[in-house]
Amino acid sequence: MERQYSPEDHLTSLTQKWIGSIFLMGAILFPALEFMDYFVSPDKFMRFMIYRLVISAILVALYFLNKLRQGRLYQYVIAATGATLCAVTVEIAILQTGGQSSTYYAAMMILAICCLGFAPMNMPLSFLLVGIVYSIYVVPIVLTENITSGVFISNNAFLISMFVIGLLLRYNNQKLLVTELQLRAELSEDKHKLELFSSSLKEQVAEKSGALAITEQKYRALFDNANDGIAVLDQSGNITDVNYRFCELHGFERETVIGTHFRILEIEHRAGEIDERLKQILDGKSIVYEAEHYRKDGSRVFFEVSSKAIDIGGVLHIQSFHRDITEKKKLQEQVMQSQKMESMGVLAGGIAHDFNNILTAILGHTEVLRRHIGNDEFSKRRIKTVEDAARRAGQMVSKLLSFARKETLELAPTDLNVVVTDTIELLGRSLIDRNIKAKVEMGKDIPAIYGDSIHLEQIITNLVMNAMDAMPGGGSLTISTSAVEMGPQAQQMHPFLPPGKYVVLTVRDKGQGIPQEIMGRIFDPFFTTKPVGKGTGLGLAMVYGLVKSHKGEVRVRSREGAGTTFDIYLPALDENVKQPALEPVDISRLVASGNKRILVVDDERDVLSYIKDTLDAHGYRTFVADNPVYAQELFQEMSGDIDLVITDMIMPLMNGSELSRKLREMKGAVKVIGISGYSGGSLLNELRDIDRLIKKPFDGVTLLTTVREALEKGESKKELLA
Repeated sequence: MERQYSPEDHLTSLTQKWIGSIFLMGAILFPALEFMDYFVSPDKFMRFMIYRLVISAILVALYFLNKLRQGRLYQYVIAATGATLCAVTVEIAILQTGGQSSTYYAAMMILAICCLGFAPMNMPLSFLLVGIVYSIYVVPIVLTENITSGVFISNNAFLISMFVIGLLLRYNNQKLLVTELQLRAELSEDKHKLELFSSSLKEQVAEKSGALAITEQKYRALFDNANDGIAVLDQSGNITDVNYRFCELHGFERETVIGTHFRILEIEHRAGEIDERLKQILDGKSIVYEAEHYRKDGSRVFFEVSSKAIDIGGVLHIQSFHRDITEKKKLQEQVMQSQKMESMGVLAGGIAHDFNNILTAILGHTEVLRRHIGNDEFSKRRIKTVEDAARRAGQMVSKLLSFARKETLELAPTDLNVVVTDTIELLGRSLIDRNIKAKVEMGKDIPAIYGDSIHLEQIITNLVMNAMDAMPGGGSLTISTSAVEMGPQAQQMHPFLPPGKYVVLTVRDKGQGIPQEIMGRIFDPFFTTKPVGKGTGLGLAMVYGLVKSHKGEVRVRSREGAGTTFDIYLPALDENVKQPALEPVDISRLVASGNKRILVVDDERDVLSYIKDTLDAHGYRTFVADNPVYAQELFQEMSGDIDLVITDMIMPLMNGSELSRKLREMKGAVKVIGISGYSGGSLLNELRDIDRLIKKPFDGVTLLTTVREALEKGESKKELLA
């Protein structure tokens, strides 16, 4: 086998060859051009002949030194020496034939062409030689003469142009040379690999010929180019052969698997399933089915198995291709879980909407009762208890609706201590049932944050539930708040938090801790270490997303067996939250002025009766309709007398926004107030069709105030038009 090609050796050989050629060319040209001296400077003919013979002898000596082939650096030094001596010889002739006006400067151009055009030198060395040659020409003239001749300027211009052209030529030649060397190296490498492959192939063919013909046929049919696990079974279901991928998927060595029955690996979900399948295959059916197998480490893997009976060497075998679909099954479960969560959200939204109607009726009719019981303090206290319970239920429904709608954040100055207290109170029963002792440590005078209280409650709830799952046998849980200030030096520990004031929510448990190998994945959607049915893998992903939405940061500290601590950093505001003072409402101001007529539309009759009773009690003339179709008919009959329409936004047949548009086609100036348990999401897109929105559940003051504002706004517009 011939020696492998080396680009370095080839370049060294080229360098030696071309530099030697240049030396021989110079040794011949210097004496050959002696005749020019006879015409240019006949008085110096003999002296210049001596110069030429001396430099020719030196070039011949350098030629033989170059043949020693000590390496490219050695050749470069020899080349630089020869170029320098040639330039010095030419410069001596220039200085003795007029200096700045001498025509011998052309020899410098010939020297540059020889050095740059033929020698395969790199660009740095080429620049160096050009600098040496040009310096040898210019420096002595500048130092010894007073430059007065325009010829010298012209000579310099020609000389510099020649140097530039030569350098460009050297650059192009160098690129071509490098390309050629690379191609030669690649061809040599491919040739070498082909020779090795050919040699190896010959050895393999020699080893596997003859007695291995049947075995070669079997493996070529079953194993070549297989990305799936392959098992070959006999008619009884015993494994006779497997490929490497099959062993890799199951975690067993090939010798361990061969000879065992296929039933040992497969999890049989119903009696007789494996035997029935085996019979179908032996009857000639090609079947594809899903199966769950055991791995050596006790884990399970899902396969899509394609099996068929084949004849190999006159013996019936069963070939089975096993494609790992474990990740596919997990993805299907995640999609189903996501769809289930979405369905739960839709269901929760529907239940919460209906429940809001019930709460509105409860609150409304307790208010009606209060107006009719007079001074019965006992009844007033009981009514107050019912109202408070209904309002708390309304807050819970609002949270449920927020979950169902997946609303955008409604940020407002918020006291984190209040949010934590309310959330822990709500989770109290779950903590007791899990035998977990919760300790709450509230920081004093912590500043407010700009946040959404409902989503902050979701953050706390998810962290607490995660902590409870980490303590299945019970334990202690600490929830604390504090205020910190991040200076510029804190950037090293918290690179994603700009300097400033922060409120820190800390949730610390004494549970099992998080293994270091999965610490980087805990915030990934659908990632969970909990058993099937125990977790969705969305809790911490939701926490991370909500914290980022609040422009905050999450930090986790954990050690196996020693618990986990989550620190939530949220930007603080400059001031604490100040609860607005409740000003007493002047009920007399809410009494209707004039003879105002109002049409109320709601499919919930309890809500409808409450609104009518409240409006009638305060001087309004109220007309009611329990469906939008009847409301249109009623409005058409008396549209000239209707000053205001109050409509539920969610109704069968037609929603409130559509009803509003229909009514305004009949009377464009009519004012419309919408009422709904929703306050955001898709409903916000419909607000352009109504003038006011009242969120359920609501009380009489809210209703009357909103009605008064809508009517007064209508009156002011009429005055302007008048």
